[in-house]
Amino acid sequence: MPITNISEAKAQLSALIERVLAGEEIIIAKAGKPVVRLTKFDRPEGYRRPGALKGSIRIADDFDELPEDLRIAFGMDEQ
Repeated sequence: MPITNISEAKAQLSALIERVLAGEEIIIAKAGKPVVRLTKFDRPEGYRRPGALKGSIRIADDFDELPEDLRIAFGMDEQ
């Protein structure tokens, strides 16, 4: 795995991305210590299905109501 420093990575970002797309992993170092790994982003297989969580999420009845202390903090109520 090749290691490059931040200034080289900034100057050669397009070339580094091309290498990553070709299957290579690139490590970027700061002050000689590895801090970031560039890898190819793979999208999950399959497709998204709208409504997959239907029935799993519940919104509380008081969702739109601010607690009194927050209403005062935002100047919506007087003390």
